[in-house]
Amino acid sequence: MTVIKHKQQRVGVFIDTQNLYHSAKNLYHARVNFGAIMKEVVAGRSLIRAIAYVITTESGDETNFFDALGKLGIETKTKNLQIFSGGAKKGDWDVGLAVDAIKLAPKLDTVIIASGDGDFIPLVEYLQTNEGCQVEVISFGKSSSQKLREVADDFIDMCDTPSKYIMTQGNQGNQNNQGLQNSDRNQLSSSKTTKRHPKTTPRIGGANKPTGSKQGNKQEFDFFDEEARPDSKFDI
Repeated sequence: MTVIKHKQQRVGVFIDTQNLYHSAKNLYHARVNFGAIMKEVVAGRSLIRAIAYVITTESGDETNFFDALGKLGIETKTKNLQIFSGGAKKGDWDVGLAVDAIKLAPKLDTVIIASGDGDFIPLVEYLQTNEGCQVEVISFGKSSSQKLREVADDFIDMCDTPSKYIMTQGNQGNQNNQGLQNSDRNQLSSSKTTKRHPKTTPRIGGANKPTGSKQGNKQEFDFFDEEARPDSKFDI
């Protein structure tokens, strides 16, 4: 049974930037196309808020990356990378993302979590049971929690069509691109049907119109040109 999506649904998007970034890097040696993700998850509905949670480095080389997200209508919340005396590093936004989602839930019909982190399972269940929200998850299935996939009302697996959601680094003829193209062709030839199992009836609310630039504008969904691409120091 297909999950219900209609233009009057009020949508909030919460992006675990680090989770998607490292998944794309480890699986495909590529960067995430956040514009394509926004287009997919909003799906013509009423976008109320879109927030990306990011860990910053001392060099501050993420500025252009933040500007690019802003052009897509995505707010950014930042937190400094913690480096401990023993050399260990820590940087996550799990609690902050969860708190924001709960605070905004009364104003939303659908909460979209862009992450494969299983730590968000209690959040998904709380939003469904206590707030009556439809909760949708988008992430790279190969690096996602199976339980998170199961509890979500809808799960979009970006590994089904990776070329749609990522941008490769370097020249088109390099090995990374070739590997991606081969992987993509193999996955397309044996693509799976996305598992969808709606659990709640979404509320019909506000008439806010989705934000962002017009569809069809190529730059909207491929914004990492040479000037806007984050520096390698963003690899944290």
